[in-house]
Amino acid sequence: MNAPAPLKLLLAVDGVTVEFDGFKALDTFSLTIDRGTLRVLIGPNGAGKSTLLDAITGRVRPLRGRILFKGEDITRLPEHEIARRGICRKFQTPGVLPTLTVRQNLEVAAGRDRRCRAAFRRRMREEEAAIVDGVLATVGLAERQDAVAATLAHGEKQWLEIGMVVATDADLLLLDEPTAGMGALESAHTADLIRGLVGRHTVLVIDHDISFVERLEGRVTVMHMGAFLREGTVAQIRNDPEVARIYLGRSAGR
Repeated sequence: MNAPAPLKLLLAVDGVTVEFDGFKALDTFSLTIDRGTLRVLIGPNGAGKSTLLDAITGRVRPLRGRILFKGEDITRLPEHEIARRGICRKFQTPGVLPTLTVRQNLEVAAGRDRRCRAAFRRRMREEEAAIVDGVLATVGLAERQDAVAATLAHGEKQWLEIGMVVATDADLLLLDEPTAGMGALESAHTADLIRGLVGRHTVLVIDHDISFVERLEGRVTVMHMGAFLREGTVAQIRNDPEVARIYLGRSAGR
């Protein structure tokens, strides 16, 4: 008998509302993301993008609606349980451990539960070393692996934290403004890095830089005032009059 095919749908945000003192940070917002795909989330400041990631990861509790991950309702689960199920988030400000080396930061992220028999410990260390070696190559920091994280340039710290997210081997990677504070060349490298993650991982990216979004080549969802506005390719979003007015600050065609 053939094994059942894996579910294509990975994440479903279904009519989620989040309120803070009567203000709707999310207003019946819905979104679906398939396995192994890249989704980019854009919108003006205050649109609710980071609140959406907070709801997905359990940092805030929706007033209404539900969030399904791999078909399971995770809406009321605590943060650590959601993380265990395969969701990992990178925040806008790098959260690396400054006194540890690049490699040590990745080892912490890749570390697994070591409460096991001694016979398995060596194999686990070897597996973790292989994971770290692979991530170092992926994010382009192999030559900097022995550098203390505090001495890294800003862009390198961003890449290290992306690497830390990847090292967890989570199914869904949430990247909140991964190019914040970067120059054009660093942003281009980051886009290439993220595109290389797609397939093995599912990636949801928040960013404001349209040129960076274009380079990602992913499907784009636009938020406005906590609600879904539009979804499509970058070209479709650029040419949408409503998006141009609300988000891009111009009329379509200008």
